[in-house]
Amino acid sequence: MTLTKRIIPCIDVDLDDDGNPAVYTGVNFEDLEYTGDPVEMAKKYNEAGADEFVFLDITASADGRATMLDMVGEVADEVFIPLTVGGGIRTRDDIKQTLRAGADKVSINSGAIARPELIDEGARAFGSQCIVISVDARRRFDEQGEHYVEVEGESCWFECTVKGGREGTDLDVIEWANEAENRGAGELFVNSIDADGTKDGYDIPLTKAVCDAVSTPVIASSGCGGPEDMYEVFTEAGADAGLAASIFHFDEFGIDEVKRYLDERGVPVRL
Repeated sequence: MTLTKRIIPCIDVDLDDDGNPAVYTGVNFEDLEYTGDPVEMAKKYNEAGADEFVFLDITASADGRATMLDMVGEVADEVFIPLTVGGGIRTRDDIKQTLRAGADKVSINSGAIARPELIDEGARAFGSQCIVISVDARRRFDEQGEHYVEVEGESCWFECTVKGGREGTDLDVIEWANEAENRGAGELFVNSIDADGTKDGYDIPLTKAVCDAVSTPVIASSGCGGPEDMYEVFTEAGADAGLAASIFHFDEFGIDEVKRYLDERGVPVRL
């Protein structure tokens, strides 16, 4: 039986000048602009036919604070599809509290790289299906990596970054993806720092490299500019799900429109 490809809208949430949660959209994880209210956007996407929904607290790790769980609870009340929440999750108790607030899954990046055993602990306590390892990857054109691919005629590797792409780790994405899978991660959420917010298409070499290396489902993120990009990441890279933000936030394309485009071209989706 062929599994359907999932279409997943994502909101990046930060605190505004008054300390209230708000959705922001940027390019390459910078130049963030106010986009809307988290609860209203969650309600919109639930009604629009999204397969899942992702809520990312984009500065929790960098600021060293906890995830905004009250807002997670309000969002969870509006969505009746799987909800993934990420940002600031560092301990097993953080996972527990986030799931208790209404999340179905947690997305972990910096906390897992700092202490990989967190993946094992989360998978044992709550099940692998709850543990999504987020990878914020960027291209490096030097000789410090382990796995290389050809990109526009040059050889590069992909480095894991932390704190919303602000810090490098010298950790090879493929090495980390394999370790995360072996430790019990249920999904891998692959973000491209280079493609983020550009609408120039997903980073196909990055996504394909990860998909080829693991059997764990891969969610492709960053760079989606329209249905054609979703089609490409599914058919050329082998992603299991496509995540997008800007094209949905600014009503450039509807979720139903993207799904019809894919269905007409033979990509299995839930209509």
